[in-house]
Amino acid sequence: MTKPVTAITLGAGNRGTVYGNFAANFPEQMKIVGVAEPIQLRNDRYASTHAIPEENRFDTWEKVFERPKFADAVIISTPDYMHYAPCMKALAMGYDILLEKPIAPTEKECRDILALAQKTGRIVAVCHVLRYAPYFVKMRELIGQGAIGEVISVQHFEPIEHTHMAHSYVRGNWHNSKETTPIILAKSCHDLDIIKWVINKQSKQIVAMGDLKWFRKENAPEGSTARCTDGCNVERECPYSAIRHYHDNRRRTSVLNLPSDKSKHSEVIMERLKTTNYGRCVYRMDNDQPDHYVTSIMFEDNVTASFSMEAFTSYHGRRTRIMGSMGDMVGDMKELVITDFRTGKSTTFEPKAEDVEGYKNSGHGGGDWFLVKDFVQAVAQQNPALLTSTIDDSIESHIMGFMAEKSRKKGKVMPIQMKHV
Repeated sequence: MTKPVTAITLGAGNRGTVYGNFAANFPEQMKIVGVAEPIQLRNDRYASTHAIPEENRFDTWEKVFERPKFADAVIISTPDYMHYAPCMKALAMGYDILLEKPIAPTEKECRDILALAQKTGRIVAVCHVLRYAPYFVKMRELIGQGAIGEVISVQHFEPIEHTHMAHSYVRGNWHNSKETTPIILAKSCHDLDIIKWVINKQSKQIVAMGDLKWFRKENAPEGSTARCTDGCNVERECPYSAIRHYHDNRRRTSVLNLPSDKSKHSEVIMERLKTTNYGRCVYRMDNDQPDHYVTSIMFEDNVTASFSMEAFTSYHGRRTRIMGSMGDMVGDMKELVITDFRTGKSTTFEPKAEDVEGYKNSGHGGGDWFLVKDFVQAVAQQNPALLTSTIDDSIESHIMGFMAEKSRKKGKVMPIQMKHV
């Protein structure tokens, strides 16, 4: 590369920071030249990290596009419901785009973005980061090489982990599916996508079941209160105690926008728990996301897959079993074990992101930064073929998700139609 690709970040929260950190670590490849973020603390931190001049700092994404185009690309890491409008505007102005998943909250909006991307010829990379993780890359490679013969069926499991569920989908930004996106897209479009990508088959139909069973008012323990800070009698023994999670254990506190001065953290955390959703009782939230969700999918060539998303686990990390005509594969995000039926021999693979310094810690098994690396190269060379998750390819898993949600609500098997893609 003769010069770094320049980008503007819309949304300086968790995901925007992850992708921005690539630029901070590899300035010769990528430079962040602008940011739009309404929360002043996040805006200040992001601007400081990337030395963004004052004139390129904005409090809303709309203001970015009031200026003539001043970068090669836009990173869209705004909340889910705010993906569509900035993406359409960025495409119209000639920006290439790194788009956090899900693409958009509705099927029509997803298809509209795809149509405009195809019309303008711009690059839209969807952040299906698992496609870039060495673990799943190796899984797809082995299947493609016929390591287990012809694929017959897949079992894939995503354990969300109980406190992660409470944090993100009961108290957090995605607690209300009508205001954001259904959990099958918000959390698990990664999984629908990786099943499809690894076996390299097109999906045909899907059926889903699931509901919100536990995080409901009728399950609130006797003596509990509206907030964990209201003198709840069971707070100390409750597995979902906000005080224990955020204050005592200091877990997932980035959402609380804590000041740089750590001596103030204890006081600020408690204040946030008294004033934001993160301190509310998990049984008394206005949440509607299912806490258990199962789907069955039929792919071409009569390959079947089952996917289970479960909130109530003490652990996280996806598990996958793939059954083939000549062997099977079992994986847990750390290692892949292939057993050959013909020889009875088992072989263990441990794919890791150790070949590039720092990547293995970037998140999703190294996939976060491998995605940005490929995106940067695709933009620099204006060659979308360098990406495995362009919108043209990634939209199928979103259609799967929308159809799964329709199936869950209607109790019907739904077709997956890609004819307009």
